[in-house]
Amino acid sequence: MVDFQYSAMAGRLRRSEIRELLKLTRNPETISFAGGLPDPAIFPYDAVEAASLRAIHACGRHALQYSPTEGDPFLKEQLIQFMARHGEPVKPENLLVVASSQQGIDLLSKVFIDPGDPIIVERPTYVGTIQAFRAFNADFHGAEIDHDGVIPEKLEQLVIRLIDEGRKPKFVYLIPDFQNPSGITLSLERRSQVLALATAYDLVIVEDSPYRELRYEGDLLPSLYSLDRDGRVIQLKTFSKIFCPGFRIGWMVGPAEVIDKFVMAKQGTDLCTAAYVSIIAGFLIQDGHLEKQIEISKKLYQRKRAAMLAALEKYMPKIDGLWWSKPEGGMFLWLQLPEGIDANDMIDDAIDLKVAFVIGSCFFHDGSNRNTMRLNYSYPTEEQIAEGIRRLATLVERRLAVSPVR
Repeated sequence: MVDFQYSAMAGRLRRSEIRELLKLTRNPETISFAGGLPDPAIFPYDAVEAASLRAIHACGRHALQYSPTEGDPFLKEQLIQFMARHGEPVKPENLLVVASSQQGIDLLSKVFIDPGDPIIVERPTYVGTIQAFRAFNADFHGAEIDHDGVIPEKLEQLVIRLIDEGRKPKFVYLIPDFQNPSGITLSLERRSQVLALATAYDLVIVEDSPYRELRYEGDLLPSLYSLDRDGRVIQLKTFSKIFCPGFRIGWMVGPAEVIDKFVMAKQGTDLCTAAYVSIIAGFLIQDGHLEKQIEISKKLYQRKRAAMLAALEKYMPKIDGLWWSKPEGGMFLWLQLPEGIDANDMIDDAIDLKVAFVIGSCFFHDGSNRNTMRLNYSYPTEEQIAEGIRRLATLVERRLAVSPVR
């Protein structure tokens, strides 16, 4: 038998709990609230087909060749114009095209994290980020959030403690808009407070922004990147949620010297993002299909969010300690069960009832808060949402009947 000599990093790798759970939900009768999937019924198939042919006919030699690591110049220009239209001006030297924002998180890890380095994340935060940062043996520190996002006072206390220990955090990672998993948005007042803290303590802020444009009510809030005056915010963006995930197109923006480091890291990863897909994406933005798709998605997901909120109100038991977030956009909401109810122990019964959710504990770096779950409303139909929540409520009531509630 071969004795494979794996690296220390390989020993820290873990399979994504969400990706593993999705395998259990392939039964077409299962109603899944598990994945962060857009609704494929609204994918712009005809527009993509036309742009694909156009890429070959107009740019065949370039489309089928390697592209610059920084990204195809045509796509970069279209992304710059798109961001400008949404209140986020950026220059070419401050933008790097990546193969999905998940690759951006990986590049961020390579450039900033040495083993044992302290980093700050929200509690809870995106599980894919935990997975990526853990591979580089980051030392996680969680900043508490409430209904208005990360709590500045708690964040400052955490920063001061780490600095006093001689362990200044490498960066603070935040998802300000319709956070994954909670659906909560960082308020405008707190955005200014977070940036003021970053200036006071010379911190780097990483702003993960996959959902910002998917706002269903209220005004589009300025991003941390657009509010930044010191050049200390690195932002991650993606096609996956606002267009479709199959493109695997994302981009990073930030100070030019940091982007240059990411370029070098990307060269050792995949050399460049696919030119063919990049040119197709560029045409789709140029012709207005990206913004058209955002509007189509907003109208549909607004109805689905309303359907889920209504079903939760109708079917969930009325009991202290059970509550859910009411997001103003995005794809998720957060359900908290009373203390003593363990969502991790409910998975098998949920699969038997043919309904799926994601356990909330996987969004905490320490595996805590086992009485929580994330629910996705963008993928299932409105009818499935109502029926799925009814099944989930039945499961919750069963647990309440047999489990002690503290």
